[in-house]
Amino acid sequence: MKKTRQDDLRIPERRTFLKAGAGFMGSLLLGGIPFRAVAQATNLAPADRCFVFVYFSGGWDQLLAFDPRDPTEFTDDKVSQTRIVPGYNQLSTDARFSTMPIVPKERAGAGAPTMTFGPAIGDVRSPNLSDHYDLMTVVRGINMSTLTHEVGYRYFLTGKMPIGSAARGSSTATEIVGQMKPAVPIPSIAQNVESYNDRYGGYANALRVSGLADLVLTLDPPSAARQLDSEIEKSLLDLNGMPITCEEQAFAARGVGTTYENSREQMQAVMANKLSDSFRFNLAANDAVRATYGLNGQAYPYNSANGRAAMVATALKKGISQCVSINLAGGLDTHFGTQLTQAGNQRAGFDALNLLVTDLRNTQHPGGGNFMDHTTILVFSEFARTPTINATGGRDHHLSNSCLLMGAGIKHNLVVGRSGDIGMSPGMVDMRTGANDPNGSNIFPEHIIATVLASAKLDYSITRVDPLRFILA
Repeated sequence: MKKTRQDDLRIPERRTFLKAGAGFMGSLLLGGIPFRAVAQATNLAPADRCFVFVYFSGGWDQLLAFDPRDPTEFTDDKVSQTRIVPGYNQLSTDARFSTMPIVPKERAGAGAPTMTFGPAIGDVRSPNLSDHYDLMTVVRGINMSTLTHEVGYRYFLTGKMPIGSAARGSSTATEIVGQMKPAVPIPSIAQNVESYNDRYGGYANALRVSGLADLVLTLDPPSAARQLDSEIEKSLLDLNGMPITCEEQAFAARGVGTTYENSREQMQAVMANKLSDSFRFNLAANDAVRATYGLNGQAYPYNSANGRAAMVATALKKGISQCVSINLAGGLDTHFGTQLTQAGNQRAGFDALNLLVTDLRNTQHPGGGNFMDHTTILVFSEFARTPTINATGGRDHHLSNSCLLMGAGIKHNLVVGRSGDIGMSPGMVDMRTGANDPNGSNIFPEHIIATVLASAKLDYSITRVDPLRFILA
């Protein structure tokens, strides 16, 4: 009989645990973070600056999100001139979606909103992500310089154009942890998001997990049911005497056996602190988390968008991590089908993100203010989709992209950059002021990454560009 998700949380497959455990040791223990900071788990404190990198997988349609158009102006009979089809009329069969751009409701004391959003951003009849406009900077008209999924994805993760499709440089989360060296148990977590490290010790690596269940089993205390018995592990742990074979001699010369054994002991000590229970949302102690993220009644909430958002909040609020990179929405590579498919997949991610931001905004931070005062969020996709609809009802890959920055270190209620009103091509910006300027320069992903680093006063020289100073707080 096939195991359920609950079964997986109790008795993981040995191969899965080995993979997760190896990732944990590499990210946490091999790099030299003082172990005392990890072992004293009862005294965990949130990092003063936190970062969340939210990936929407597949290339999003920005007409539905951060770069909308008025369908009364961009009509079907003008397509030959504008090469833009909003397509909002295709959403009319689902009452959750507006058929017009969304204007945020003005928040008391925040000033009038300067931005509009596409129908996928949220249901106007209930709280949605647009309600947090006063924490946002929207950047439009980003030139991705690629129409390839892997290239655009890795470009935005690192701020460096890949070589072929191979990532170049470290992930931004790795760069942050590498520079800040936070005293938290797992400085960086990456859930279904790639992570790279080309210049820091192992302490800066992300713990990479495919889902919440992987995170739980990685942090679980060892039990008799989970004794590791791989031949590789046995060889390493038994490597205490004089090497006998050439292979063992090579391992000993590199210190792999000693490092592995020490790391394993430290990992078990960390596990003994039961950090895994923080992510067991089925426990009574986590009733409030289930209620906040709408997880009650879900048989297997662990891989839902809301469950992943809850994982992010838990990691930051309990002082377990400083950086979390998360894949919050997928199914966006919609060359076929209808706008409703793309809008529905985006909506799931934006609804979960709204819950996360609301939670962080409503939670006091020990350093003063709320968690959003201490957290910077970047929301991105590898590129956008064409402003026209193809013959199969979908949209293809498009160079011009947008992203969302929220929270600490950036200005709020601000829109910078633009895409053209003909074909939504990447626009030009005066890099000194942020004003749209036909004689200016394109905004590229490296400008966004430099801005994220500069928002925390970190060294951004690896991007080889200046940050967008006009959006820094």
